[in-house]
Amino acid sequence: MQIHELSTGDKVHRYNKAIIVEFIDKRKVLSTAHLNGGFREDLKAILNFDSNPEDGSTYCQRSDTYEDDLRFIAKELNVDPDKTAAISTTVPMINVSIKSSIYEDLQVTAIVTAGIDGNAGRVGDPAYFHERKGEVVVIQPGTINIILLVDADLPNGTMTRAIVTATEAKTAALQELQARSVYSSGLATGTGTDETILICNPKSESIMKFAGKHSKLGELIGITVKEAVSEALDLYAGLTSQKQHSVLRKIERFGLGRERLADEIKKMVPESTGLEITSRISELDNDPELISIASLFVHLMDQLSWGLLSSAEVINECNILLRRVNPKSIGINTEIKADQGSLIKKMVDLFCEGLVTRASY
Repeated sequence: MQIHELSTGDKVHRYNKAIIVEFIDKRKVLSTAHLNGGFREDLKAILNFDSNPEDGSTYCQRSDTYEDDLRFIAKELNVDPDKTAAISTTVPMINVSIKSSIYEDLQVTAIVTAGIDGNAGRVGDPAYFHERKGEVVVIQPGTINIILLVDADLPNGTMTRAIVTATEAKTAALQELQARSVYSSGLATGTGTDETILICNPKSESIMKFAGKHSKLGELIGITVKEAVSEALDLYAGLTSQKQHSVLRKIERFGLGRERLADEIKKMVPESTGLEITSRISELDNDPELISIASLFVHLMDQLSWGLLSSAEVINECNILLRRVNPKSIGINTEIKADQGSLIKKMVDLFCEGLVTRASY
């Protein structure tokens, strides 16, 4: 089924578990794809495939290598595996977002699928594998796949810069949603398996030599990719600013989640039923004042982690916030000498204590 036609005349089709972009003319492609990745001028198509098995089980490669698996999939979909750049994800293709931006004769289109629940990370987080010869690597689910078409001719270096700009746009979308890393307490900058494919039109009379943020091309890439990533995250994961407007969504990356809060409330008010605890947590989680306090609280911890504020400065401000949560809180002694991790744990423990106290009123 055709779901879009690009300004170049290239068609975008969705076939059940795949999205295929078919070229009607010569295109220049630069990509991170494992099948026919890098810079190519001989490709005929782009493939983004939902690799979830039909029976709902976890993904398992059907071939010896990931590249062979993509080649096998391309053959099944009747596209030439030697002339197709292929990427995959565990996101159903119905959740694709397609966004375009236009300025004068320049058009940029982003085709994005996005899932982050199981794989979101902050650059520099601890890795979970190291490739060794002959070793099969099982990739964690969750991927942001970006197919970006620029209807202009870009020199090779400009194509590379355009991918950098697109990556910045993806990260900006995640930052604005305060998406969390699943590997650390940091904010996510992407997932561990993100892929990007850039397509440009060498037949265009418009030649763009700049794709950074100061250029109109860079601006369009930034706007288009950010909008498409944001919408794709909503379509698949339901990740929106409204969903993030929550006390626990803001602080859970520091170890305070719904289960822990429920356990602590039960300890303080043993006679509470499960339904009563759930209802009270919901009230706390959606309290506008507490959401604002939690936002300030986690930002202070981030600034401490990044070395932008000293321990004494963070303790002073956190104590003010802790007393807004629980007026009886004694806070943290400003003379305390503790390592960063211990200090953050102490602050989160006191925040949890404050929430429990409010829940027991």
